[in-house]
Amino acid sequence: MQRVCVFCGSNMGIRPVYQLAAEAMGKALAKRGLELVYGGGNVGLMGVVADATLNAGGKVIGVIPQLLVDKELAHPNLTQLHIVNSMHERKALMADLSDAFIALPGGFGTFEEFCEVLTWSQLGIHHKAFGLLNVERYYDNLLALFDHAVDEQFLAPKHRSLVLQSSDPDRLLDALLNYQPVMVDKWLNRSQR
Repeated sequence: MQRVCVFCGSNMGIRPVYQLAAEAMGKALAKRGLELVYGGGNVGLMGVVADATLNAGGKVIGVIPQLLVDKELAHPNLTQLHIVNSMHERKALMADLSDAFIALPGGFGTFEEFCEVLTWSQLGIHHKAFGLLNVERYYDNLLALFDHAVDEQFLAPKHRSLVLQSSDPDRLLDALLNYQPVMVDKWLNRSQR
């Protein structure tokens, strides 16, 4: 694992602990020599994790659509900044550049980006590791939804196990480094088709 994609909020959130967690994640990535791949913004938790990684001597690769560059949201001091034409291109390039994915607290964009690349793993498009930094139990309800999907047989238990979680950045990175890909058919019961 050389590069970790971090999805997170373009806002700070209401609790200072979210910013502290983003800083800790950036420092943890740099300390391990892991490059950060993220959405290229200089606002919210996105800017915090990028700045923390850079300030700790790490490398940061941003991927941002021209639409957001035009709104002056691009981080000016990254190791590399890729400017793309669309959100779709952004997500595809971030996925291609990354060996693992982490979601910090965020909103719709964070949820969507994380779940899209997670679905790609479920379909066998790639076999990369996924983790939620579950700061202040932020992702408890999402994890409960995943468990409910298993109970209702919309999600295989092995696919549920794709999502690792911890409230501690170092423990989460350890889990990602030790991840073994799950190889299982996406469909629970092919005979029902």
